[in-house]
Amino acid sequence: MKYGYARVSTVHQDLESQLQALEKEGCNKIYSEKFTGTKANRPQFQELLAILKEGDTLVVTKLDRFARSTRDAIDIVTELFDKGVKVHILNMGLVENTPTGRLVFNVMSAFAEFERDMIVERTQEGKAIAKLREDFREGRPRKYGKKQIEHALRLLETHSYKQVEDLTGISKSTLIRAKKRQLNR
Repeated sequence: MKYGYARVSTVHQDLESQLQALEKEGCNKIYSEKFTGTKANRPQFQELLAILKEGDTLVVTKLDRFARSTRDAIDIVTELFDKGVKVHILNMGLVENTPTGRLVFNVMSAFAEFERDMIVERTQEGKAIAKLREDFREGRPRKYGKKQIEHALRLLETHSYKQVEDLTGISKSTLIRAKKRQLNR
């Protein structure tokens, strides 16, 4: 039987292109999840690994969908080969349980890990550069500007939190935090 596995790292990412590719490949059953690849305990993937048996094929769109590192990829594929399961990575091809197949797979795994490490490094470099700016603020950008908050706080002098929330769209909790900051100045 042909099993597919699709994964994205965050709930905001879309699985659709992976699911379509796996369906096009003729997978009988597809497991999918929105779960970070940095964690080993991915529930759907663990469930899939538990049911794979000799003669089955595991299909993934890319190597990094199921492995966190070169070592992890090698361990998973070795475990699957030991069970008699074929591994098909759509952007690489069928990984064969031969010396040449294992070599190509190991090299590609190393490149995938290298690529992931480079992304992390570039992200950290960008963050370090951004921290040098005076106006740097870590985290999500503020939804409301200083003027909007000040206007809402002035409205609070004559209106209830609910009324100000209805007028401005700024939540009560945001208004309370802004009021506390104002008092602490």
